Amino acid sequence: QAQIAESGGDLVQPGGSLRLFCEASGFGFDYSKIAWFRQAPGKEREGVSCISVSDGATGYADSVKGRFTIARADARNTVYLQMNSLKPEDTAVYYCAARLLGANKYDYWGQGTQITVSS
Repeated sequence: QAQIAESGGDLVQPGGSLRLFCEASGFGFDYSKIAWFRQAPGKEREGVSCISVSDGATGYADSVKGRFTIARADARNTVYLQMNSLKPEDTAVYYCAARLLGANKYDYWGQGTQITVSS
């Protein structure tokens, strides 16, 4: 059974940094695409960043380019999202999701982790 678990959410001051982790199991991680989404109160869910595990290709939303970095972690079947220069508008629940290569939607989702950027 596929499982996704996020960790690392916290309260941080503007300008601070956080690293989120996404640990996956139960599906072909090495042949998947892992993405981070976020949803702020009253707003639609938006894509933040993604990585193709097999070749390391990455993508970022314009709002986080230059501040966030997605990469494969040293731990097995784990991806992280390094978030620097955090802004209050980054406040949201962050979700990790996965889809197998060739699939046209993200089938596996985590429960989400809260990030609050506030002084």
